[in-house]
Amino acid sequence: MQRLNATISAIILDAIRELIACEGLSQKQVAEAVGGLSWFFTKDRESLNRAYMDDRLLRAAYLQYFLPVNLVKIQLLLGEMTVPEVDSAFSVLDLGSGPGTGTLAVLDWWHQQQSSHGLSVTAVDGSPEALKQARQLWDRYGQAVDIGKANLQTYETDLERRLWLEQARQRPPFDLIIIGNSLNEIYADVQDPIQMRAGLVVEALSLLARNGTVMIVEPALRETSRGLHQVRDWLLQGKHCTVYSPCLHEDGCPALVNPTDWCHEERAWEPPVVIQQVDAEVGFIKDALKFSYLLLRKDGKTVVERRTDVYRVVSELRELKGEKRAWLCNEQGRQEVGRQDRLASPANAAFDQWHRGAIVQIEKIVHKERRGKVSGLGRIEPDAAVKIVRLV
Repeated sequence: MQRLNATISAIILDAIRELIACEGLSQKQVAEAVGGLSWFFTKDRESLNRAYMDDRLLRAAYLQYFLPVNLVKIQLLLGEMTVPEVDSAFSVLDLGSGPGTGTLAVLDWWHQQQSSHGLSVTAVDGSPEALKQARQLWDRYGQAVDIGKANLQTYETDLERRLWLEQARQRPPFDLIIIGNSLNEIYADVQDPIQMRAGLVVEALSLLARNGTVMIVEPALRETSRGLHQVRDWLLQGKHCTVYSPCLHEDGCPALVNPTDWCHEERAWEPPVVIQQVDAEVGFIKDALKFSYLLLRKDGKTVVERRTDVYRVVSELRELKGEKRAWLCNEQGRQEVGRQDRLASPANAAFDQWHRGAIVQIEKIVHKERRGKVSGLGRIEPDAAVKIVRLV
């Protein structure tokens, strides 16, 4: 098995390029705006104006850099989730759509599927300019390929006001609801933002088809990731849904035990030339896609069969002197597991292919006793069978 190396459609890149060209901005202006926007996203989040999509220059920066990067993340998750068999159009609700990151990701994915059924997308956002760009990108994509059975509706409203619910209830149950990089930006000023954000997800779940999926994607920062972990626990404690992926259990998130821990993904990809150019201009290195996510369902389906000997790898495989180690997670919590190089064998050879996000099966983990105490570090012995259940 080989890891997927994500790429982005040339049709999408052309549509973005054409739209930015209409703004009459130089590459240097856009690159500098990318650097400034990245600072607010990662370093000075409290100063981030939620209306940044109404600023012409910041909007162009988002289009050129952040939209392609975030779009590929959503398409990776579209490839991971179980898609329901539908007898009518595949129905999607994109909450906090911005300029159509999730909307365009679904359109491109649906086009590549060559589905015989149609596609219906409802994009909701508080910025009229962002929704205008979502429509323009949709139309430009449609000019490049035939999307006759796909239609887009946009609805301008603030997610916090919940007026979007009335609009969404007029549509049929949704097969997919996307909340992409927007959950962390709402209810920032309330006393209990986690409860309010979880409440919004509950309302989204009420609009979901029985075999549909709610996809939540957030930045891989510690603050935003831990916020997503807390929303997850709130939803599961109330039995509002189950986790399809990435979690392999419905217990409390083990990453929340230690205040310095958080769980996130890191996926390989091939950055397009335009991303490489911006990186060179502002000094970024976007050689991997990092994000946190949840795929939630109401029918109990899971990405793999859950077993006590099946784990998600939640760290990189670290090479130390004479051994390799990684952190694993399942219903038993987070635990560090290692294998000494001298104990490598054909049975445990798959250990060397571990990477963050992989799902693995281990026949036996040994915790040795030293000075009367059981070591917290688990060991893989030569006779322990190791199998990779699913790569990412």
